[in-house]
Amino acid sequence: MSATTEYRYNRLTWPEMNDAIAMKKVVILPTGSTEQHGRHLPLDVDLFLAESICLEVGRRAADRVLVLPPIPYGLNLHHIDFPGTIHIEPETFIAFCVNVLKSVAYHGFEKMLIVNGHGSNVPLIDIVARKITLETRSLCAAVHYITLALDAFAEVQETPVVAHADEFETSLYLHLAPERVRMELAGADNDVMGTYMSSDSTANYPVRFNDYWSRWTTLGVHGDATAATAEKGQVIFEAAVTKLIGIVDELRQWPINERRDQHLGEVQGHIRW
Repeated sequence: MSATTEYRYNRLTWPEMNDAIAMKKVVILPTGSTEQHGRHLPLDVDLFLAESICLEVGRRAADRVLVLPPIPYGLNLHHIDFPGTIHIEPETFIAFCVNVLKSVAYHGFEKMLIVNGHGSNVPLIDIVARKITLETRSLCAAVHYITLALDAFAEVQETPVVAHADEFETSLYLHLAPERVRMELAGADNDVMGTYMSSDSTANYPVRFNDYWSRWTTLGVHGDATAATAEKGQVIFEAAVTKLIGIVDELRQWPINERRDQHLGEVQGHIRW
């Protein structure tokens, strides 16, 4: 293997890493979680799906992508009443991801992309990407992969809710590893919905908060997994991978211009945030 053909960050030697830096590869960090996903899916759903998509991006674009080992934990206190869930405090998650990507920037990589698979990580990866861009000379962007596949999924979608352990996630898991899905245990459930907010804080409501899931579900599902199929999962997979490759190509071409100080007087340049 060489930096030209190897897309897995940890498979390179340090001399090969110098080659990857010179090639201006985009470094992808998958982020997920370890949490309950109903009675029919394993705890690794968010992690496994996000990483699988990122690795496929690497396979198809090995000359311009390196995929880091994924972050397996996220903000999950709202699921903690379901056995097996692992929760990481948001400050810890942000600091850990920032340290990983600052290390990547230190070595000379200029472009990084966080690809997330866990809904509650979304505001956190946004902060991580902003911190990397503002605290290094590199650019870091962040995306929740699910948003990239929603239009394609809408063409085959049979149930109304895209949320958690639902038709969307179950279909994608069926496409990637059907032997791990127990469809005989698949079910449907919904959160508490009001005029301006819902207990799962779904995107169709303007007000956001997230309640303990055990207050409104004993199944651990938001949506309906019974309509899931591997064929729908393939539609989701192809849409997410294709759009991510497009994002990688756009990010690689994005200019990094010099900053232009607009102050007329002397600034206190020693101040750091």
